[in-house]
Amino acid sequence: MEIICYSCKKKFERDESRAVARSEECPECGFLIRCCKMCDFYDSSTYNECRELMAERVVDKDKVNFCNYFRISSDKGLSPYDNDRKTMLGSAESLFKKK
Repeated sequence: MEIICYSCKKKFERDESRAVARSEECPECGFLIRCCKMCDFYDSSTYNECRELMAERVVDKDKVNFCNYFRISSDKGLSPYDNDRKTMLGSAESLFKKK
């Protein structure tokens, strides 16, 4: 499984058949990956920034935690805006271009 690190945005491979250890780090930057910001349930627009309603509140979203609902996401390193940033910038420029 290819993972994108939330911290450095670099891609790395990880065996998805094994659980994510609390000490597991991004091979590029050393960011600990068992944190909310690397979880599939992380959503900054929801209550407690988590879509899993039964999860206990975690205050520091980029620190290692003991959440039982943690499920590593392959694309949390990218915000929705990173995927098509050029397209959005081009649209904004054409919208506000002076004639």
